Amino acid sequence: MTKGRQLKIYLADGTVSGIRHAEIVNWTGQALAIPRVKIKDLDGWEEVHRPGVYFLFGYDDEVSRLAAYIGEAENITKRLQQHLSSKDFWNEAICFTNKDENLTKAHIKYLESRLIELSLHANRYQLDNGNQPPQSSLPRGERDAMEEFLENIRTLLGTLGHKLLEPVVKTTASEQTSSSEPNQDLVTLKGRKYKATAQLTSEGIVVLKGSEGSISANQSLSKGYTKIRDNLIDKGLLIEENSKLVATDDILFTSSSQAAAVLLGYPCNGLDYWIDNKGQSLKQRESLVDG
Repeated sequence: MTKGRQLKIYLADGTVSGIRHAEIVNWTGQALAIPRVKIKDLDGWEEVHRPGVYFLFGYDDEVSRLAAYIGEAENITKRLQQHLSSKDFWNEAICFTNKDENLTKAHIKYLESRLIELSLHANRYQLDNGNQPPQSSLPRGERDAMEEFLENIRTLLGTLGHKLLEPVVKTTASEQTSSSEPNQDLVTLKGRKYKATAQLTSEGIVVLKGSEGSISANQSLSKGYTKIRDNLIDKGLLIEENSKLVATDDILFTSSSQAAAVLLGYPCNGLDYWIDNKGQSLKQRESLVDG
């Protein structure tokens, strides 16, 4: 069982939209979230006048997607001030430093490389970085310490509103199907014409890579679902293969009905169309829970 964790968040001006200082109890690291318009107010924050890693968050209009940039610096404040004139897409920065000032240049270079690697794997944001920098060489003990640091960064980053490092599914479909214990969160699309598998998560339902759908969409499909479907096709997340649409990656949908309708190309109730390994629909499962 996963243990609980205690976090502390300080709102510098008493609002959630201002500067926020966040930490995990009994951890030497710390985070500072700063709106772009507040960057020039950082002179009094010694927490960011030291080495660390940072994230810039915004939106990429060209690809219509959330965007981020990951960097490292020996003085976070100075680097953020430079980005005010060099990068326009972002509206918030989140920085991570250590309270005991033991993060070296090698440490932050290692963290930067791994953070880029993790964000590319999660594939939730459009990264503004160029090539992934190589990992700096660290002794085994320090490398393990940085991996623990990374997990705490992941926790605080998500708490502060950005799931940049969180994969939409925790394990791959092959790992799930090879397990001796059936995954109760895995469901399949009812019917034989299209084979589709999805995983229920706390964020919605994730249609897994390789799932199939209809190439054509009925006029009865709502404009909103049609737009989502067309966008996934434009991005190459749904491609035509053997007279079917095939998912090239895991795709997160907000509801079971949205997932089913987008794949099948017509309106349908996802609670009826997705079934678990026992043959029960989501509606039947929820009825059993309610009862």
